[in-house]
Amino acid sequence: MTLQQIVNKAKDKDNFTDLDGFISFSKEYLEYIHDNLQATIISQNENHYCFYQYDSNGSFQITRPINSKLMYNSEVFENKSSEYLEILRSIKDIDKSDNTIREILNNTTYTIQQSIGAALDALPAGKSNTARKLNGDLFEHFIRLIIKEIGIDCKAGVVQIPVVVNDKKLFNMSYQHDLIIEEDNEIKVIGSIKTSSKDRIDKIFIDKFLYNKLTEKNTPHIAVFLNDVQRKNVKKENKYGINSTFLPGHFKGYTIKLNPLDGVYYCDIRPNMRTEPIIKDHIRTFDNLLIEDIWTFLRKEE
Repeated sequence: MTLQQIVNKAKDKDNFTDLDGFISFSKEYLEYIHDNLQATIISQNENHYCFYQYDSNGSFQITRPINSKLMYNSEVFENKSSEYLEILRSIKDIDKSDNTIREILNNTTYTIQQSIGAALDALPAGKSNTARKLNGDLFEHFIRLIIKEIGIDCKAGVVQIPVVVNDKKLFNMSYQHDLIIEEDNEIKVIGSIKTSSKDRIDKIFIDKFLYNKLTEKNTPHIAVFLNDVQRKNVKKENKYGINSTFLPGHFKGYTIKLNPLDGVYYCDIRPNMRTEPIIKDHIRTFDNLLIEDIWTFLRKEE
């Protein structure tokens, strides 16, 4: 398969209607890059990140940062992707202390989504906004499919919230959400699904505050992110590194002074999210949502 064929496949959402479609695409992409990259560029400041550079077929474009500790190669992915589906389908019965299972959940999710994102990076520079929007839409769809695979029905959509004053409904407010989980016609979890928190973290906290204030409930609000890194170009030296797009001050400020989110999850978690006070108590890796937290949210009583 050529790079152009892979890019065209990534651009067509009809190729991603189920998890098998996501896995199939990732296999084809990983097989392609195994032998067809112009170069793999190592990040100057965090060496476990790298950037794929395509050859002339991809106009020598350079991809987003790829975490080599999380990204499977084609041979490993062939085996892990089968295990991945088995784990999702039996998630309630797995050994929660098995770190290998947790690694497969995080790394496979990361590998699949980064395969799509990196493939779209081969588009011409003028198409970057289109690629960003498509990549984000597919990630939202991907996470919802994963949640459905573990046995929980979910959707994206608009929630109508009645504004009531003195026991009289005055009007409705509409809220668009990436993830809505309902049970017995009651919304149990509301979520935001984004490839990164850049330019979005404020809205997620405020959405929780307004929704729960208007409904007079304490509905769990969560956020799922892929990563929070972007490419940093050192043009004078023709070198590349990474920047973090996470805003720790904003996150801590909203958590303390507005309201904490009920769960924030990353596939590619930044080091300070594991160690920094306040932040480390509210951010976890993606496996924790699937194995433990989502079931706790569903059992929660208002």
